[in-house]
Amino acid sequence: MSRATAVKLPVPMKIQRSVLLATAKMPNAVRARLSRLAPVNADGDRLDPMLTAITLASKYIPSFALMGKTVEESRRSLDLNSAMMAESFGPFAVEEDLVMDTAAGPVPATRYSLDGNGRGLIVFYHGGGFVVGSRVSHDSAVRALAVASGADVLAVDYRLAPEHRFPAAVDDSVAAFRYAVAKAADWGIDPNQIVVAGDSAGGNLAAVVAQQVRGDDVVPCLQLLVYPVVDMSRKRPSIHEFSTGFFLTEADMDYFRETYQSSADDVSDPRFSPLLAESLSGLPDAHVAVAGFDPLRDEGLEYADALEKAGVSVTVDRVGPMIHGFLNMGLLTPVARDSIARMGEAIKRAVAAA
Repeated sequence: MSRATAVKLPVPMKIQRSVLLATAKMPNAVRARLSRLAPVNADGDRLDPMLTAITLASKYIPSFALMGKTVEESRRSLDLNSAMMAESFGPFAVEEDLVMDTAAGPVPATRYSLDGNGRGLIVFYHGGGFVVGSRVSHDSAVRALAVASGADVLAVDYRLAPEHRFPAAVDDSVAAFRYAVAKAADWGIDPNQIVVAGDSAGGNLAAVVAQQVRGDDVVPCLQLLVYPVVDMSRKRPSIHEFSTGFFLTEADMDYFRETYQSSADDVSDPRFSPLLAESLSGLPDAHVAVAGFDPLRDEGLEYADALEKAGVSVTVDRVGPMIHGFLNMGLLTPVARDSIARMGEAIKRAVAAA
């Protein structure tokens, strides 16, 4: 077991987890009846009934909100809440905590291999607005991706703001990919079969890494972008439609942007807002997953469209009933698990093609 990602839930959260486990097993007929009470967005998507409950909890129970009173409290809360809602997996053959010695400095990471014979490698960057989140909060998510794809995973703990503002996270993320390329053979992996992946802020970093290493001898075979934030220079309709009440809020995004940036000019830097890159041609194939009730939905779709127009092969998974963060919610709803399965298939295809 990875010591760096182990979490011990307090007793009240163990009880909450038991309730979630029981509720998640509700019959489909009951789920269908409850869904009639769920909100519907402007595109006609109906929110998953389990996630309706989660959004209500995040609105009225402070510990369920993404951001708390302090950054440290928020980081700890996200780790615990993610563990409470995490799917359970048996031990992996390899769960190795390591520190990557990179040009950007030491970068902690955890390497996972389901059976010791990974079919490719996923270099994964966690979400959390560049401020919260960790390999702890996303331990279950990366395990789910490993199971779905058969690939090994390298979960990267890049530096966070406000202690380390832009471009620290980018520097760590690019260095981590290049470290993985250099170490792949030692891990029994073909370096040409490496995927860059991430959710939310991590999706931003995966997209940025794909752009930044475009001229390297080895580039990713796929960019897996899960509800990515790709343009912080302006707001789109979805951030107003889902401004509050759906876990991630407009105020959260404003805070994350202001906390991450080193100056106001950063928002136009393609390393900050990858959608603003001068050219997207020549980038790896992409699989982009977006949630129907997510402030970031529209920019994720816009980035997928821009990639496609630049000649990049793109698959889009528009998961209508989901909210931001559903990669961590496979325990709660089969809709999230089905989307993760499609991510796994996209990884398999890319690795096989490489």
